[in-house]
Amino acid sequence: MMHSLNSRTYSSDDAPSKDIRIQQNEVDADGSVFAAKVRLRRALQPYAWQLHAPPRRKLLQSPGMLLYSPLSVSYNGKTCILFRARKLAIRYRNHSLVDLTERTFSPDASVDTKGSFCSKDKAILNLRFGDVEDLRGLSIRLQMSNTFYESAGQNWFNLDNVYIHYNWTHEAAFNATDVYAPSTNSYHCQHVSSLQKYDTLLVPSANTDHAASWHITFTDFQIQAFNVQSSKFAAASDCATFFTPAILMGLITSLILLLVLAYALHMVVHLKHIDRYEENKTTVYFPRSTEAESTEKNNL
Repeated sequence: MMHSLNSRTYSSDDAPSKDIRIQQNEVDADGSVFAAKVRLRRALQPYAWQLHAPPRRKLLQSPGMLLYSPLSVSYNGKTCILFRARKLAIRYRNHSLVDLTERTFSPDASVDTKGSFCSKDKAILNLRFGDVEDLRGLSIRLQMSNTFYESAGQNWFNLDNVYIHYNWTHEAAFNATDVYAPSTNSYHCQHVSSLQKYDTLLVPSANTDHAASWHITFTDFQIQAFNVQSSKFAAASDCATFFTPAILMGLITSLILLLVLAYALHMVVHLKHIDRYEENKTTVYFPRSTEAESTEKNNL
């Protein structure tokens, strides 16, 4: 009688019906365990098992922390402006936030820098984005100047204004008079923004009413518009100052504590001086006069 056998395929999760073992002392004629390992691999192959299988790894990436290469702008065949930001975002009134980071810095960026300009004392960075969501003809323009200061003995460049052009004919202007650095350096700041929580380095211009409806923020902002020698930034002049409000409060608190400690030490030293005076003080006796003695006798 013949019995039909159904073929069965084992997956990697199915356990084999028999134990497969290797004796540690099993060796071949040459005194090695190589043959034993080969036999084990052949026995495990039908069950999709592997000997010493490498662990699976998964690389984690944080898209928000990616830092793109600087945006390089050339004028007359020479690189004259370097610009970079970890995030560039704008918002109009209560509308949703518009993130322009990838449109500006990614390898497939669609930004157009046509209209940018460089000279010895002026520079303009023009970022043209075209139509972005509900905004038509969106562009952002950064206007900078280079001035020699006799008191410092060197040139300093300033970011004078930031303009947002939208819907072809509308414009929002911001003053940025606190953004400056030596012209031989680049300028860096963690936040250059029109928001109050970021110190409001971009102030709406008094000549327009549209800027008050806009919010613009550059995160990890860095720019160099003069004396660009290569495709890399020069040493950065950071906007962070040493005497921040937190540091000033710490210094004032430390000064008050030092004054209290000095007063306490002064009082302790003064008390010790009084104790020594009391210990060294002697008793003074005054002799009684004869008139006083006669007066006492008469009273008796």
